[in-house]
Amino acid sequence: MQKLLILDFFPIVAFAIALELAYLSWHHKLQRYYAWRESLATVGVFMGYIFSGMLSKILLVGLSMWTWEHRLMTIPLDTWWGVLLLFFAIEFFYYWQHRASHRIRWIWASHAVHHSVNHLNLSSAYRLGWTGWLSGNFLFFLPPVWLGFHPIAVGIGLSFNLFYQFWIHSEYLPKLGVLEWMLNTPSHHRVHHASNHGYIDRNYGGVLILWDRLFGTFAEEKLTNPPIYGLTKPVLSYNPIVIALHEWFEIFRDMRMVTSWHERLAIAIGSPSGKVYSNPKWFVEVPPKREALPQTPKSPNDVGLL
Repeated sequence: MQKLLILDFFPIVAFAIALELAYLSWHHKLQRYYAWRESLATVGVFMGYIFSGMLSKILLVGLSMWTWEHRLMTIPLDTWWGVLLLFFAIEFFYYWQHRASHRIRWIWASHAVHHSVNHLNLSSAYRLGWTGWLSGNFLFFLPPVWLGFHPIAVGIGLSFNLFYQFWIHSEYLPKLGVLEWMLNTPSHHRVHHASNHGYIDRNYGGVLILWDRLFGTFAEEKLTNPPIYGLTKPVLSYNPIVIALHEWFEIFRDMRMVTSWHERLAIAIGSPSGKVYSNPKWFVEVPPKREALPQTPKSPNDVGLL
């Protein structure tokens, strides 16, 4: 449901990306914020994401409806408080799903796809993994169904959550004042995508940054530590299949390097930072150095689209 509803937002997404491209081109900044081969690869990855969603639809719908049949209660969504509870429930479980995606390697194998971009722009928002059904991402959103929110409502809510995050994939939008305290903003999301020391595994929120502040995973963007985007071991390939599956290749390669099932399980559910790298040809050891972008615009003409 979530993946298919994303297609309904496509006209808005396409228009916004075209507007961003036109703006950056007019101000002669396109090459700074976009890499064409990277963006074209993202298109291929996104097409695979939509196709994989169609394949996994039967499994996810079946589990969601089974959970709904065994729910604790029914929370009415024709009331303002029911909708508000749904919003906070989705935000809460999204935070923990996103946090687990960075801390458990089996789940990271799907989420690493999104972090493989080295330029943060609107098109990068839709470089999404194909194997969330295999990683078990959907399991984090069965509890709100069990608590009493209809599966369709949860799917729609997750779609809007993802759509909100589209516009915060920006390297050039400045901080947004008091909104920084409550909302997930471009500044907060730059931190999340950065591979710098002090920024890794921070700012997991969807629409809100509230849970990060409460659970100690918040980090503020600092001028003294400009974000460098991408994985700590970047993927050099522009092949969508390699981008989507590279971490799975690494997991199973590392599993073959050990002899016991206990060690294999530790590799699968352990931290991504504890990986045993065998250094395939599409990896490099050190992130590419790139000019860091300023936190605030140098002049009024540097302010972005909004």
